[in-house]
Order: sequence, then structure tokens, then C-alpha cells
Amino acid sequence: MNINKIVPVRIAFLSFLLVCLGYCASAQITGAKIVPAALSEISGLFISNNNLLFVHNDSGDTSRFFAIDAKGNLLSTLFFKGDPSKKNFGVTDCEDMAGGPGPVKDKSYIYLGDIGDNGNNRPYVTVYRFAEPSKLSSKMQVESEAVYLKYPNGPQDAETLMIDPISKELIIISKRQDTVGVYSASLNFKNKDTVTMKKQGSLFLPGKGLFKYVVSGDISRDGRQIILKTYTNVYYWLRNGKESISQTLKRTPTKLPYIMEPQGEAVGFTPDGKAYYSISEGKNAVIYRYDVSKMPSGAVK
Repeated sequence: MNINKIVPVRIAFLSFLLVCLGYCASAQITGAKIVPAALSEISGLFISNNNLLFVHNDSGDTSRFFAIDAKGNLLSTLFFKGDPSKKNFGVTDCEDMAGGPGPVKDKSYIYLGDIGDNGNNRPYVTVYRFAEPSKLSSKMQVESEAVYLKYPNGPQDAETLMIDPISKELIIISKRQDTVGVYSASLNFKNKDTVTMKKQGSLFLPGKGLFKYVVSGDISRDGRQIILKTYTNVYYWLRNGKESISQTLKRTPTKLPYIMEPQGEAVGFTPDGKAYYSISEGKNAVIYRYDVSKMPSGAVK
């Protein structure tokens, strides 16, 4: 969601309040660079096996995403065939991306979630799947598969898409409610399938209103670590065995280091799960890298 178009005063107040409260993060931050101007509304992030950062813009962009390096250099713009009913854009409101298994064994895939629904009126949302490219060019067309997803309890606004490599499911977490919903669907879909998701459970996080909106998340490649991001915090869970994601999220999370961003809506683990990156929307966005091994031991109060 493009907050600049909706609640700029609230964001400004939030930033001011956090500064006044002395909010800070004792994080290891490396290689922070300015993101290219073409990527002015980054909303989703996936870090590939070769440590490239795949990102996409928020609503208002077309059916494309980008590859950048950790220094913020734009390496490739990747175009895909979206929904022809979306006129010239091909997508409605892309909000998050993730990576994980797919139809071909031992091959890595990228998943892009066109899942934003500010008005709670979309009859279905769409997740696109791409084989992770082995080579990049400055501009390229990539093949995609699409699955159309319906919620079992009516339309939901969501900005968090994750891939669970253990259960082989995609996970969507709704955004705005005081207690958000955790939804899942099998990765074993065929192109243009329509699937009604299962509601796995729910999640309550501290805070009120905008402070607790769930805007991004990721699951590590081994399925053991989970992070969820609000506008003010990054929360962390360690999974026990093969329990479901909703079971893991029932436990009290740990609050990870996080430097407040103007509009931070993208977070993702490195392939080895030892660090995570965060990027904000905005023309002067900075790439932050945090070392998970330096996370605090205390749980969220």
C-alpha cells in the first residue's frame, strides 16, 4: 500500500514519536546504499541463492520486478505477462515476494503476491510464480504461472506473502485487523488454478492501528526461522520441528533490531538464514542488513 497517498501525516507523526522516545537498534548494518530512483516504492523483497536482491514496486507499477545487488545497483528489469483485464498495468497491487520450492525438484522459484486490497473488495488475489533466472540481462521477459486465491471468510487486505518449504505451502497474513489471519494454500497448483485458501489460525501483535499493521514477512530457506514486519518492529520466531506456521506464531516472538524507516514494507532472509535485509519505500531508500546472530535474547513484552 502506498501510505504516502493515504496517511502521510500519521507516518510523519510516527517517525517523530519514535525519535522522541529514543527508539534505536543495535544492529550490524553493512553496505547501506541508496536504491535506484526507478525503484521508488519498494514493497517486497526476495534474496536469491546468489545473493541478488529481487524487489518490486507497490501499486501503480506494471507487471515487472527488478534485480539489484547489495550495493543498490540495478542489474535487471524483469517483465512478465500479468492479467490482461488489468488494462495497461497487468497487476492491481503487488505487495510482497518470496522464494522457495516449486514444480521442479531442487529448482528455486520466485513468488510475487498481487495481494493488496485496500477496499476489501477483490473477489480473488493473484500470486505469480517464476523460475529463478540463472542469467540476467538489463531487460528481460520471464515466463510466469498464476494462481487465483480466494479467502474462506471474504476479501482481506494483505501485504505479507511467505513460502513454507516444509509444508510446501504459500502463506498470506492479513494486514489491518487487531488480530490478523494466517492463510495457506498448496504450492502444488497449475497455471490459472482458482484455489480457496485455508485459514490456519490468527496472530495478535502489540500496538494499535497503524503501529501494528503487518506489512511483510519471510521464512528462512530451511523453514526454521520466521520474521514478520510491522511499520515499527521486526518480530522473530524459531520453529519447532515440522509444526505449522500458525502453531509457531502462537508463541511469544522476539523483537529483532530494526532502525526505523520512513515506510519500511520489505524484509527478507539471506539464503543461509544468518541475516535479514530491510528496504523502505521512497526515492532515497537505504538497504539495511542485520545480523541475526546478534539478535537480543529478550522476548517482546
